[in-house]
Amino acid sequence: MTERTVCLDPDPRDWRSRKILVRAYRWYATVSVDRDAYVSASASRGHASELPAAYIEAVDAAREACMNRIWYDGYPGGFSYSDGPSWVTLFAPFPEVDAAVEALRLAELDRDYSGLQSLADRLALPVTDWLAPGERELVRGTDFVSSPAAFMRFLRGKAREHGVRLNGRATAGSVWVRPTLSPYERRIREANPERYPGWVDLWTGHVEAEDAPLRPWVGGRDRNLSHGAVPVQFRVVDTPSDGDCSCGMSKHDGWEGGRAHARHHVEWALGVRAPENLDWWGSLAVVTTRSPIAWRRLVSRVARMPQRENHYDFSSWSHLDEPEVTPDNVRAYLLRANARVIGYLAAHDHRRHVRWDLVEGSSDGDQDDTLRPRVDLVWVADTCRRRGVGARLVQALADDFGCDVADVSWSTPISDAGQALARRLSPEGVWVS
Repeated sequence: MTERTVCLDPDPRDWRSRKILVRAYRWYATVSVDRDAYVSASASRGHASELPAAYIEAVDAAREACMNRIWYDGYPGGFSYSDGPSWVTLFAPFPEVDAAVEALRLAELDRDYSGLQSLADRLALPVTDWLAPGERELVRGTDFVSSPAAFMRFLRGKAREHGVRLNGRATAGSVWVRPTLSPYERRIREANPERYPGWVDLWTGHVEAEDAPLRPWVGGRDRNLSHGAVPVQFRVVDTPSDGDCSCGMSKHDGWEGGRAHARHHVEWALGVRAPENLDWWGSLAVVTTRSPIAWRRLVSRVARMPQRENHYDFSSWSHLDEPEVTPDNVRAYLLRANARVIGYLAAHDHRRHVRWDLVEGSSDGDQDDTLRPRVDLVWVADTCRRRGVGARLVQALADDFGCDVADVSWSTPISDAGQALARRLSPEGVWVS
């Protein structure tokens, strides 16, 4: 599928015209109405720019149905979109792209939302039936068409949204499920009806029918060691745990059941695994804005670690287009150990520095206009911290430039960890800029 643009207004050359943009990805295509310039022009004339409530409701229903269908087909990732009036986005399965374009065109020009409603109805999945109480076998080709593994992953995500334990098992051609509701999840939903509108407890007190199918035994213990056991009792107490992990991600399980956090946490703790197609002839690689794109993409991956950990607004590396020459010699130092990048330093050359004695609240010294290498950011994998990795990176920067480590400049503000590193390398004071 090729990318295409559908103009909605009579004069497509007018910068205020609305357009539908179609972009294809691996699992789906995005169909977006670009209303940005249109909204700006309307606001400048004093006209309302907000979308009608019926429009928003129809788009939300169609978007949810489309995302569910894409997850159901096996897509393991997430989606990102804007809720504002400037962009209206649908994530469409490839067979539904033309229908999504026509539905958005009718909604935008004629305020006719029947196309969006039809799209939502056509892609709707019987999730409520799949999660109904009781043991059942869902057969591939009859109850679902995606692979059993992908279908099981989709059902587990939906079960978490409903607070239900799936008790599922995928076989070669089917999926066995027995949805149940824990007393804890039931209390949460009963105590917060505003957070779960329309929720009904279908699982508590459910009794299996006498002719209910029996799940085939596939091995395990011969004895039921839980026979006659007393149910576990639960209490509600305050816990000291918050929602954020030290790596910068949320501890709460998302759609992937915490797998995204687990992957990121491993890289944050042990380092980012170096791609096998990159030849490392030494432990330290110096990547510039003119390096091959594979190296610059690796720097971008590593740069996301400190960005997420410290909640920075922007990444310290953004050079992902064609090779370019930067006047300040932007570069990155990557230190590798055990096939992982465990250290990262971003730097460039800079003039106009002042001397700082590393004492909080002290005044700056005299200004210096000497060209010096400046440390923009230093990051070390968590398990490798306090082992001299940061010092090696700064020393490599100084050696590469041809100066003493005390002559290296540090970008401000300097974090507590950065101050400790700077004090260890240059106890008499540092240059800052």
